[in-house]
Parts: sequence; C-alpha cells; structure tokens
Amino acid sequence: MTNKIFLKAATCLLAVSLLCSSCIGSFSLFNQYAAWQKDMTNNKYVNAIVGFVLMPIAGSISLFVDAVVLNTIEFWSGENPVAQNKTQMVKGDDGVLYAVKTVRKGYEITSPDGQVTLFTYNKRNNSWTISQNGVTKEIFRFNEDGKSIKVLMNGEERNFTLNEQGVENAQLAAYEGRFMANR
Repeated sequence: MTNKIFLKAATCLLAVSLLCSSCIGSFSLFNQYAAWQKDMTNNKYVNAIVGFVLMPIAGSISLFVDAVVLNTIEFWSGENPVAQNKTQMVKGDDGVLYAVKTVRKGYEITSPDGQVTLFTYNKRNNSWTISQNGVTKEIFRFNEDGKSIKVLMNGEERNFTLNEQGVENAQLAAYEGRFMANR
C-alpha cells in the first residue's frame, strides 16, 4: 500500500516539476484566447458568463495545444508560430501611430505614410540590423561576454555595457557632447 502512495506522489511531483520548468514557453495561443474572451463585448459581465461556458472547452484546448505543440516548437526553434505576425499600434515620440508587426526574425514597422522599416535579428552574428529603402545596415552586435554590445558610431566601433552607465555613455556618444536635457 505504501509503495502505491509513494508512486502516486512521485508521479505527481514529476508532473508538477515538468509543468513548472523554466522552458515553459510563452503560451501565445492561450494568451490570445484569454485576451479575446476578455474583450469580446463591451459588457464585462457578458464576457465573464461566456468565458465560464467556453473556458472548459476552448480554454483547455488552446492550453493543451500551447503546452504540447506550440511551446515545444518554441523551445526547439526559438520561435513561436502563433506569436509571429502579430501587429500592434505603437505611438512614437513624435505622436504618430506606427504599425509594429512581429515577424519571424524581428519586427516590421510601417509608418502612416506606408514606409516600411525592418529590424532583423541575426542569430549567427548575434546582431540586429535595420533595413529601409533597400539599404541594410547593422545597428549593434552583442559581444561574446553577453554583458556589452558593439555599435558602429560615426565610422568608429564603440562598446557599451548593458547597464545604466552604458546607456548614459551611449547617449553622450550619440549627442557628441552637445547639451542634452533629461526628460
């Protein structure tokens, strides 16, 4: 009898440890379902009632597909197929709304006038590039130490640490000693 209890307890602990591991994934499909369920109507009470009805079916299916299929794909490939091609409207510092679309290896930003800018991550070089009007240029590259980046500024390679001091040094270098007021 005690062997059966021990076996059941060990099985439960193993299942919990697998579900609570750090490589759990982003659960994009379930999060999209939950966001849709929350905002499907303007009435939060209707959303709640419909949510209680749909959650056992749609919620459990999306959670299962996320946990078993999509998060496994995300773990091995580094990319979640559901998270791709998601578009959000983002207000820039200039007060203009830009369409920011998540694509396979980065972001596609479309301005209101239709100009498209691509920010792409290159896994092989561990770098980010910008592509605009047919011209592609590297923005920065992560150094091998993982604690700093290399940036080409004014034709000169500069290294900046990934901390508050590094951000301040990058701002000073970008403005080349010109007066800069903090916001």
